[in-house]
Amino acid sequence: MPEPRCELYHLSPFQLLVSVVLSAQTTDKMVNRCMEPVYRADPAFGPETIIEMGQEGFLKIIRSIGLAPTKSKNVYRLCDILIRDYDGHVPATRKELESLPGVGRKTANVILAEVFGQPTLAVDTHVFRVGQRLGLHRDKTPLKAEQTLLKVIDPVWLPAAHHWFILHGRYTCKAQKPLCEECPVHDLCPSVSASH
Repeated sequence: MPEPRCELYHLSPFQLLVSVVLSAQTTDKMVNRCMEPVYRADPAFGPETIIEMGQEGFLKIIRSIGLAPTKSKNVYRLCDILIRDYDGHVPATRKELESLPGVGRKTANVILAEVFGQPTLAVDTHVFRVGQRLGLHRDKTPLKAEQTLLKVIDPVWLPAAHHWFILHGRYTCKAQKPLCEECPVHDLCPSVSASH
């Protein structure tokens, strides 16, 4: 997979930011089910669109996503801040991104990597698990895992490595039943040799 891609459908940096905020504690598939038709119907869908529809209007769109009321409130406030402080644009620094409602380190890392091409690694459950199973880290928290992984992954492979970890964890190195026999790196994996 020489050019891995983010599986969240989006047509702009703002749309990606919204979708990543919505993806917390749910799947990309669920977010795409709600947001892809909206983005396709209005490719210019931006912060002004959400302000115009109001928090309740946006909540109706995302109702099927987990924690929808809180996410609707956060995205509405985020849009207000983007319009007021950033001329409607997604900011380009970690500090600015993390100051936005609903945006933590993982979301900021996704935006910094995907939108701004920075060599970051967003550690979600898949990245954490795959990194651990491959023996690349033994950390207890996503932040420590991120710091360890950034020391062992050459920056030339970032941000692509982020997608490789996620996609590998999502489709092959699954949490419950990893498909070790289909794994392209199973001969390098200490977890496989430990289980045999």
